[in-house]
Amino acid sequence: MSLRNIRVVLVNTSHPGNIGGAARAMKNMGLSRLVLVDPQDFPSPEADARASGATDILENAQVVGCLEDALVGCGLVFGTSARERRIPWPLVDPRECASAALAEVAGGGDVALVFGREYAGLTNEELQRCQFHVHIPSDPGFSSLNLASAVQVLSYEARMAWLHHEESNDGSQKPLGDVGGDGDAERVTSDELERYFGHLEETLVDIGFLDPQRPRHLMSRLRRLYGRCGIERLEMNILRGILTETQKVVRGEPHKRRKD
Repeated sequence: MSLRNIRVVLVNTSHPGNIGGAARAMKNMGLSRLVLVDPQDFPSPEADARASGATDILENAQVVGCLEDALVGCGLVFGTSARERRIPWPLVDPRECASAALAEVAGGGDVALVFGREYAGLTNEELQRCQFHVHIPSDPGFSSLNLASAVQVLSYEARMAWLHHEESNDGSQKPLGDVGGDGDAERVTSDELERYFGHLEETLVDIGFLDPQRPRHLMSRLRRLYGRCGIERLEMNILRGILTETQKVVRGEPHKRRKD
């Protein structure tokens, strides 16, 4: 089992020094995959200086234009959030995050740890791309962490969980109760889930259940529901099939009738 399956995703980072500091924190703990979503200043000599020996991580960093591209192939996505949201998401602390991440990695899956902008964090829409939110329980009187410090905390917990797994070497690492399915079937990835949400929204509009002019957070709540289910690929095929046949009925087209 390798920590290479865990990627650190930085969204729209404004200060290149924070990118370098995050790279150094990652390398300290054995993480190597860095993905940058629309960074404001990269590559940069300041990032190289702050990386202090971790420039290989910067040189191999993947730069993408949107969060969806950064999450392609991930079976489990954690978004860091320092503030409460209108629609609460399943919340874990860094240690629980690491435990679930290592369980996913042990099964061959990819995990993303997503960090937002220095000044505003992640938007609600970006956080809704994550199955879980991670909250670092810092002192409420001074709770704001530097971006690189936040990356260090989660990277450290990931390494500790990995070391524990290596020492025990008995496969005892288990996912959180809400995260996984039966442990054998392959879970859908983040990009597959996004395609499903698009299909679901389209179908709900077709049948008149969702008014796009007055959505009332319906899709956000459905994202939260599906995000904590750990949907497997076979289950996703069933769900997509139901939506397709529903749309055919709405359009008055011939459709399949399931036989027992």
